[in-house]
Amino acid sequence: MATEHYYTQAIWSATAGAKTYPSLSHDLEVDVAVIGGGITGITTAYNLAKAGKKVAVLEAKRVGMGTTGSSTGNLYAPTGQLHKVASKHNEETMKAVAFSRSGAVDFIEEVVNEFNIDCGFRRVPWYYFTTKEDSPHNKQIEKELLAAIEAGLPATGVAPAGFPYRVSRIANVAHQAQFNPLQYVQQLAAAIAGESCRIFEQTKVLDVEDGEPCVVHTSHGKVTAKAVIKATHSPIGRYVVHTEMEVHREYALAVRLKGDLPPDGIYWHMEEKQMYSVRPYSTEEGNFLLVLDASHKIGHVEQTEKSFKRVEEYLRAHFEVDEIAFTWAAQNYKPADGLPYIGTSFTEENVYMATGFAADGLTWGTLASIMIGDALFGRESPWASFYDPKRFTPAASAKRFLKENKDVVTHLVKDYLLRGDEKELDEIKPGEGKVVALEDGKVAAFRDEQGQLHVVSAVCTHMGCLVHWNNGEKSWDCPCHGSRFSVDGQVLEGPAIENLEEKGAGGQGPE
Repeated sequence: MATEHYYTQAIWSATAGAKTYPSLSHDLEVDVAVIGGGITGITTAYNLAKAGKKVAVLEAKRVGMGTTGSSTGNLYAPTGQLHKVASKHNEETMKAVAFSRSGAVDFIEEVVNEFNIDCGFRRVPWYYFTTKEDSPHNKQIEKELLAAIEAGLPATGVAPAGFPYRVSRIANVAHQAQFNPLQYVQQLAAAIAGESCRIFEQTKVLDVEDGEPCVVHTSHGKVTAKAVIKATHSPIGRYVVHTEMEVHREYALAVRLKGDLPPDGIYWHMEEKQMYSVRPYSTEEGNFLLVLDASHKIGHVEQTEKSFKRVEEYLRAHFEVDEIAFTWAAQNYKPADGLPYIGTSFTEENVYMATGFAADGLTWGTLASIMIGDALFGRESPWASFYDPKRFTPAASAKRFLKENKDVVTHLVKDYLLRGDEKELDEIKPGEGKVVALEDGKVAAFRDEQGQLHVVSAVCTHMGCLVHWNNGEKSWDCPCHGSRFSVDGQVLEGPAIENLEEKGAGGQGPE
């Protein structure tokens, strides 16, 4: 029987470290300011501080508790899209992707060993497979296998003994890895925190000025730096790359099984319309199976509880589930030409971005930290041209670029003309959120279970689209570029910086 209610808490949060860091309370001058305390930001800070730079990390919430803490902890060189990289770009680019990503996974292992980080790091195989002989994705698996072999990865097309699925086609790549991403980032942060690396939590960045020096304005002070790194998953502010990325929301469950876990590995199961990512995870608290997917473009689905239910239905169809222990969602940004954006933009010289990681921020984020470190020390990274945000790849990116921006325009027009047809705020029931048309504009209204009404502006503070209700996570999500807000208008995820304007609160609804 399916679960009817879902609560969003990632499994890693149960192992979150107790160490906290102060908020920035004064002006500060450093060599480099890093915005964001996830794997990209903390790894960048580690690289820079180790090389003698004075660094400040500015985290809006808690270290590692954002996108990093919502991942599944998988690390791998193949992407499931290597064959598409070859067709969109060329074989040289495909090999560069595989080689650079392999180096990033090796780098994480080196850091784990250097600081003796207790994060359950282990080498495991990566499996990309179908289970039906007539699957429309069989050709895709075959192409990915050939691409992996061509790229020099240790790949075969054979499933190992004891494989938990009946396989039609498979790409089996050895020597990939898994870990607890939150423990890794939090313990790395604790290891590097000190005079050379100051870490500040609960410090929201309000504005960034590029220059010589750069100035980062926060809610409690400003930081002056020679360079700034926006390690915020999607760069805060307004950039061309925002128009080049599709923003997706994915859904994850961690469950206890009635029987044994599958053997260690990263299992990517291609079904008819979805790809499900499955991995086992064992702790002192017990054994868990993690499953992620049922993704959709953010703001395009209101009844997101159905997405959680689809993941649960998949689990119950393939495994004997005892209980659901954790559920959560994560966000990813898919680049137009299949490659992330790492470096500086057209309009800035000393502000760096790292974005477009799709559902793979752990490996890409680590690679980004290495590349940005090279750039700041005047070293020429062999990968810089492949991931440059200023690259021009019309053949590879035109189709997705046009589709994404058509969607943005469609939402701008349709939402302003058609949404908000609720005549009375009183019609909103407990637990519901609606966009309502009032005389002074459209508002986003949510009534909590106690009957209290929370009313904020429905206009996203990033670029003016109207937000949409997300019933599974109780949030307001922007369908244009992925910003998310709480029911009280607080920014949950960028690129928006400013909160939604408060419009007041109401009393009880209808009896």
